[in-house]
Amino acid sequence: MILIADGGSTKCDWILLNDRGDVESRTRTKGLNPAVFKPESLKARLEENDELKEMIPKVSRVDFYGAGCGTPTPAKNLTDILQDFFEEAEINVDEDMVAAALAATTEPGIVCILGTGSNSCFFDGKNVHMEIESLGYVLMDEASGNYFGKRLIRDYYYKFMGDHMSREFEKRYDLDADTIKRNVYKEDNPNTYLASFAEFIFTSEERNGYFYKLIYEGIEKFIERRVMCFKQAQGVPIHFIGSIAFFSEDIIRDVAKRYHLDIGNVIRRPIDGLIDHYKNNVLKVK
Repeated sequence: MILIADGGSTKCDWILLNDRGDVESRTRTKGLNPAVFKPESLKARLEENDELKEMIPKVSRVDFYGAGCGTPTPAKNLTDILQDFFEEAEINVDEDMVAAALAATTEPGIVCILGTGSNSCFFDGKNVHMEIESLGYVLMDEASGNYFGKRLIRDYYYKFMGDHMSREFEKRYDLDADTIKRNVYKEDNPNTYLASFAEFIFTSEERNGYFYKLIYEGIEKFIERRVMCFKQAQGVPIHFIGSIAFFSEDIIRDVAKRYHLDIGNVIRRPIDGLIDHYKNNVLKVK
């Protein structure tokens, strides 16, 4: 059986497919980004999931698509860890952009990820082409959960948020300066920590003017820097993958009108599209 995985910094979805393309079982672990987490953390996150352990004897091949797997060193590190865990299986590790493209479309288009982090590529129908190499959550990641989390914290401390929103923000999070600095500068996984604040935008009871402006500006920056960089941008559909994209679809479409862009599919979880891809193209089930 083939085990496919879609992994980010926050979580990783695992689907075990039989030869007919049916889902035998599924589970979720914590995020497995090898560019962010230390090897011992990656190993521990695999080991703590009993459902994943039960799959080991059934798995002949693991296809892992993940954030942080786009450069050789972290991809090799994760491959070795997965090989130790699934000793008898063939291991294939690729970047999350590939999974996003396969889940979004079979035709040429630009595919964008807006989750804990953000990224984009041009998909020609078979292969992924990266125009700009991602430098990660510190220097890039516009319109990601990490980006919006940082904006919220800054706006709160600069008193840009307004009294009402500030009080609501205080009720939801520990905003002590020492706590924030410790988590950002000393603890592991600062990108995941920062992204956790973005839930304030998308789980609040109302989408007010402050939230709209915040999201609009982030999406606008992303489109300017990570979509318009492709010469094909105004000639092919632009697909979006990830929870931030899913909950911001209306604003994505608003921003896209300014740039004369055609928004295609907006998908919350790429793993479901991957199942269809494997059934129709890899296993070729009739």
